[in-house]
Amino acid sequence: MPKKTSAAVFLDRDGTINEEVGYLDRLDKLRLLPGAGEAVQLINRSGMKVVVITNQSGIGRGLFDEVFVGAVHAEMSRMLGEAGAVIDGFYFCPHHPTEGIGGYRRSCSCRKPAPGLLLRAASELAIDLSRSYMIGDMAKDVEAGQRAGAKGILVRTGYGKDMEAGSSAPDHIASDILDAVRWILGQGKTR
Repeated sequence: MPKKTSAAVFLDRDGTINEEVGYLDRLDKLRLLPGAGEAVQLINRSGMKVVVITNQSGIGRGLFDEVFVGAVHAEMSRMLGEAGAVIDGFYFCPHHPTEGIGGYRRSCSCRKPAPGLLLRAASELAIDLSRSYMIGDMAKDVEAGQRAGAKGILVRTGYGKDMEAGSSAPDHIASDILDAVRWILGQGKTR
Protein backbone atom coordinates (compact mmCIF):
# COMPACT_ATOMS: atom_id res chain seq x y z
CA MET A 1 0.00 0.00 0.00
CA PRO A 2 1.37 3.46 -0.88
CA LYS A 3 2.49 5.77 1.90
CA LYS A 4 -0.22 8.23 2.95
CA THR A 5 1.26 11.57 2.04
CA SER A 6 -1.45 13.84 0.66
CA ALA A 7 -4.41 15.52 2.24
CA ALA A 8 -7.57 15.66 0.16
CA VAL A 9 -10.88 17.39 -0.14
CA PHE A 10 -13.58 14.84 -0.91
CA LEU A 11 -16.61 16.33 -2.64
CA ASP A 12 -20.13 15.04 -2.92
CA ARG A 13 -21.33 15.55 -6.49
CA ASP A 14 -25.02 16.43 -6.90
CA GLY A 15 -26.02 19.50 -4.89
CA THR A 16 -22.41 20.28 -3.99
CA ILE A 17 -20.51 20.66 -7.29
CA ASN A 18 -23.46 20.66 -9.69
CA GLU A 19 -27.13 21.56 -9.40
CA GLU A 20 -29.36 19.02 -7.67
CA VAL A 21 -31.86 17.83 -10.32
CA GLY A 22 -33.14 14.60 -8.79
CA TYR A 23 -31.63 11.85 -10.91
CA LEU A 24 -29.06 13.30 -13.30
CA ASP A 25 -30.07 11.02 -16.17
CA ARG A 26 -29.23 13.28 -19.13
CA LEU A 27 -26.04 15.23 -19.81
CA ASP A 28 -28.01 18.39 -20.59
CA LYS A 29 -29.10 18.47 -16.92
CA LEU A 30 -25.48 18.89 -15.74
CA ARG A 31 -24.87 22.46 -14.58
CA LEU A 32 -22.05 23.44 -12.27
CA LEU A 33 -22.98 25.50 -9.24
CA PRO A 34 -21.56 29.04 -9.10
CA GLY A 35 -18.05 28.99 -7.63
CA ALA A 36 -17.50 25.26 -8.14
CA GLY A 37 -14.69 25.70 -10.68
CA GLU A 38 -12.94 28.30 -8.55
CA ALA A 39 -13.29 26.11 -5.45
CA VAL A 40 -11.72 23.08 -7.14
CA GLN A 41 -8.96 25.25 -8.60
CA LEU A 42 -8.16 26.63 -5.12
CA ILE A 43 -7.87 23.08 -3.77
CA ASN A 44 -5.61 22.16 -6.71
CA ARG A 45 -3.34 25.13 -5.98
CA SER A 46 -3.13 24.19 -2.29
CA GLY A 47 -1.54 20.84 -3.13
CA MET A 48 -4.45 18.85 -1.74
CA LYS A 49 -6.14 16.24 -3.91
CA VAL A 50 -9.74 16.60 -5.07
CA VAL A 51 -11.87 13.45 -5.09
CA VAL A 52 -15.57 13.13 -5.92
CA ILE A 53 -17.49 10.65 -3.74
CA THR A 54 -21.08 10.06 -4.87
CA ASN A 55 -23.98 7.67 -4.33
CA GLN A 56 -25.52 6.83 -7.70
CA SER A 57 -28.44 4.53 -6.87
CA GLY A 58 -30.01 5.44 -10.22
CA ILE A 59 -27.73 2.72 -11.62
CA GLY A 60 -29.13 0.14 -9.23
CA ARG A 61 -32.67 1.34 -9.92
CA GLY A 62 -32.14 0.89 -13.68
CA LEU A 63 -32.49 4.59 -14.54
CA PHE A 64 -29.04 4.78 -16.18
CA ASP A 65 -25.90 2.67 -16.32
CA GLU A 66 -22.29 2.92 -15.16
CA VAL A 67 -21.17 4.00 -18.63
CA PHE A 68 -23.48 7.01 -18.41
CA VAL A 69 -22.07 7.95 -14.99
CA GLY A 70 -18.61 7.82 -16.59
CA ALA A 71 -19.86 10.17 -19.32
CA VAL A 72 -21.21 12.58 -16.68
CA HIS A 73 -17.85 12.56 -14.91
CA ALA A 74 -16.00 13.13 -18.19
CA GLU A 75 -18.25 16.10 -18.98
CA MET A 76 -17.85 17.46 -15.45
CA SER A 77 -14.06 17.19 -15.83
CA ARG A 78 -14.26 19.06 -19.14
CA MET A 79 -16.42 21.81 -17.63
CA LEU A 80 -14.18 22.19 -14.59
CA GLY A 81 -11.13 22.11 -16.86
CA GLU A 82 -12.40 25.26 -18.55
CA ALA A 83 -11.95 26.93 -15.16
CA GLY A 84 -8.46 25.46 -14.80
CA ALA A 85 -9.72 22.92 -12.22
CA VAL A 86 -8.88 19.21 -12.03
CA ILE A 87 -10.55 16.30 -10.22
CA ASP A 88 -8.02 13.65 -9.13
CA GLY A 89 -10.55 10.83 -8.90
CA PHE A 90 -14.22 9.91 -9.16
CA TYR A 91 -15.69 7.18 -6.95
CA PHE A 92 -19.35 6.14 -6.97
CA CYS A 93 -21.63 3.61 -5.32
CA PRO A 94 -24.20 2.05 -7.70
CA HIS A 95 -26.07 0.08 -5.01
CA HIS A 96 -29.31 0.48 -3.12
CA PRO A 97 -30.23 -1.81 -0.22
CA THR A 98 -33.96 -2.10 -0.98
CA GLU A 99 -34.71 -0.68 -4.43
CA GLY A 100 -31.82 -1.95 -6.53
CA ILE A 101 -32.24 -4.54 -9.26
CA GLY A 102 -30.12 -7.64 -9.70
CA GLY A 103 -26.68 -7.48 -8.11
CA TYR A 104 -27.15 -3.78 -7.39
CA ARG A 105 -29.75 -4.51 -4.70
CA ARG A 106 -27.63 -4.95 -1.62
CA SER A 107 -26.26 -3.33 1.46
CA CYS A 108 -22.65 -2.37 0.94
CA SER A 109 -19.74 -0.56 2.54
CA CYS A 110 -19.51 2.01 -0.26
CA ARG A 111 -22.92 3.72 0.02
CA LYS A 112 -22.66 6.88 2.10
CA PRO A 113 -22.90 7.24 5.08
CA ALA A 114 -20.61 4.19 5.03
CA PRO A 115 -16.98 5.30 4.54
CA GLY A 116 -16.00 2.65 1.97
CA LEU A 117 -15.46 4.94 -1.02
CA LEU A 118 -13.30 7.34 1.01
CA LEU A 119 -11.25 4.43 2.36
CA ARG A 120 -10.77 3.02 -1.14
CA ALA A 121 -9.76 6.41 -2.56
CA ALA A 122 -7.35 6.94 0.34
CA SER A 123 -5.70 3.60 -0.36
CA GLU A 124 -5.49 4.08 -4.13
CA LEU A 125 -4.44 7.75 -4.11
CA ALA A 126 -2.16 7.77 -1.02
CA ILE A 127 -4.38 10.09 1.01
CA ASP A 128 -4.02 10.81 4.71
CA LEU A 129 -7.64 10.88 5.89
CA SER A 130 -6.75 12.52 9.21
CA ARG A 131 -5.68 15.63 7.28
CA SER A 132 -8.62 15.57 4.85
CA TYR A 133 -12.13 16.98 4.51
CA MET A 134 -15.48 15.82 3.09
CA ILE A 135 -17.85 18.48 1.71
CA GLY A 136 -21.47 17.62 0.98
CA ASP A 137 -25.04 18.82 1.08
CA MET A 138 -26.42 16.00 3.24
CA ALA A 139 -25.82 14.67 6.74
CA LYS A 140 -24.75 11.32 5.23
CA ASP A 141 -21.86 13.09 3.46
CA VAL A 142 -20.65 14.59 6.73
CA GLU A 143 -21.03 11.24 8.49
CA ALA A 144 -19.14 9.32 5.78
CA GLY A 145 -16.25 11.76 6.02
CA GLN A 146 -16.14 11.63 9.80
CA ARG A 147 -16.40 7.83 9.89
CA ALA A 148 -13.38 7.70 7.56
CA GLY A 149 -11.40 10.00 9.88
CA ALA A 150 -11.80 13.26 7.91
CA LYS A 151 -13.56 16.48 8.90
CA GLY A 152 -17.10 16.87 7.57
CA ILE A 153 -18.46 20.11 6.11
CA LEU A 154 -22.14 20.64 5.31
CA VAL A 155 -22.95 23.09 2.49
CA ARG A 156 -26.28 24.91 2.21
CA THR A 157 -26.74 24.11 -1.48
CA GLY A 158 -28.72 21.21 -2.95
CA TYR A 159 -30.49 19.35 -0.15
CA GLY A 160 -28.35 21.24 2.37
CA LYS A 161 -30.60 24.30 2.11
CA ASP A 162 -32.97 22.78 4.66
CA MET A 163 -30.75 20.05 6.11
CA GLU A 164 -30.16 19.59 9.79
CA ALA A 165 -26.85 18.10 10.84
CA GLY A 166 -28.35 14.72 11.76
CA SER A 167 -26.49 12.31 14.00
CA SER A 168 -23.11 13.67 12.92
CA ALA A 169 -22.57 17.33 13.73
CA PRO A 170 -20.54 18.91 10.95
CA ASP A 171 -17.14 20.36 11.74
CA HIS A 172 -18.27 23.41 9.76
CA ILE A 173 -21.36 24.64 7.89
CA ALA A 174 -20.74 26.70 4.75
CA SER A 175 -23.02 28.54 2.35
CA ASP A 176 -21.58 26.72 -0.70
CA ILE A 177 -18.55 24.81 -1.97
CA LEU A 178 -16.44 27.95 -2.44
CA ASP A 179 -17.19 29.14 1.10
CA ALA A 180 -16.28 25.66 2.39
CA VAL A 181 -12.97 25.59 0.53
CA ARG A 182 -12.06 29.07 1.72
CA TRP A 183 -12.74 27.89 5.30
CA ILE A 184 -10.52 24.83 4.78
CA LEU A 185 -7.67 26.89 3.35
CA GLY A 186 -8.06 29.44 6.12
CA GLN A 187 -7.44 26.71 8.67
CA GLY A 188 -3.73 26.80 7.76
CA LYS A 189 -3.91 23.07 7.12
CA THR A 190 -3.21 22.92 3.42
CA ARG A 191 -0.64 20.18 4.05
